[in-house]
Amino acid sequence: MTALAAGGAAAGVTFAGDPASAGAPRPRRPLVIGHRGASGYRPEHTLASYELAARTGADFIEPDLVATKDRVLVARHENEISGTTDVATRAEFAGRRTTKTIDGVAISGWFTEDFTLAELKSLRAVERLPAVRQRNTLYDGRFQVPTLDEVLELRARLSRELDREIGVYPETKHPTYFRSIGLPLEEPLVERLRRHGLNRSDAPVFVQSFEFVNLRRLRTELKVRVPLVFLAGAGSPFNDPKTYAEYLSPAGLQELSRTIDGIGPEKGLVIPRNADGSLAAPTSLVRDAHAAGLLVHPYTFRPENQFLPANLRVGADPAAYGRAIDEIQVFLGTGIDGFFTDTPDIGVLARG
Repeated sequence: MTALAAGGAAAGVTFAGDPASAGAPRPRRPLVIGHRGASGYRPEHTLASYELAARTGADFIEPDLVATKDRVLVARHENEISGTTDVATRAEFAGRRTTKTIDGVAISGWFTEDFTLAELKSLRAVERLPAVRQRNTLYDGRFQVPTLDEVLELRARLSRELDREIGVYPETKHPTYFRSIGLPLEEPLVERLRRHGLNRSDAPVFVQSFEFVNLRRLRTELKVRVPLVFLAGAGSPFNDPKTYAEYLSPAGLQELSRTIDGIGPEKGLVIPRNADGSLAAPTSLVRDAHAAGLLVHPYTFRPENQFLPANLRVGADPAAYGRAIDEIQVFLGTGIDGFFTDTPDIGVLARG
């Protein structure tokens, strides 16, 4: 583990300079971003997961942010928490189960916005993919739901202990929805960054969102100074007439570069797969984004066979590890500036 951490320190990470500049400076080596921490080894979005990510070489840790009833930002992949906490087993909260429409989709369960922070802190995290990561279930019930403040404090402490800057890469989850119910994410996020001395262009911070309107508000109305990254997948952002494909066209990327600093595409948009599930030829996305002065950080690299291209799987067990290092190295060959991974130590090895 010490060797891996040293590998991260030797990476010579540099952070984006002036936001929305014509060509944000690229890091000397691609960034390894701990997706939800080291979620391949610990239940996601826990302080234990984030700490393990940093200690195994991640340059950045990635908390997804949602709001509590009393307006505190906490780290959960979704505001519906039955899959990532033990709330469904807690009799005192049985009456909180409900159905809501989130970004146009009806979802049933328990939602962070219906709980105070104190109530959420009484819950414990569980592994979201127990059939895939059975070993992670060993840690079920041992960790709390962390606040953004706790994540930022952990970042500062680990930076001192490891003698290298650990970055933080928060994502605003469902920002339009949360604003519609009177719990906007943007203002408290900027306030917490400011409180921790991180609202500056050279801070070890990227803020990401699947909603461009959210990023534009952060930049223009709230004057956030940290680099911004637009996430993209299939379809369209919620409540947006433009599709992700339109945003990622050469003209769309040039338009985006007036506001943001990078894109976080689903990895299939960088290298798609053939009909047989093997990797196809790369698209022009990385080249087009760099021409627009944008960084490229694709997601998400996972080592289990079921997440790998067909030609890089080993054996028939979908939960067994395949040739994950080979996959990352193929993507690094496209010139990407960083990548999200559930297993940062594997990412560090691939980068090396």
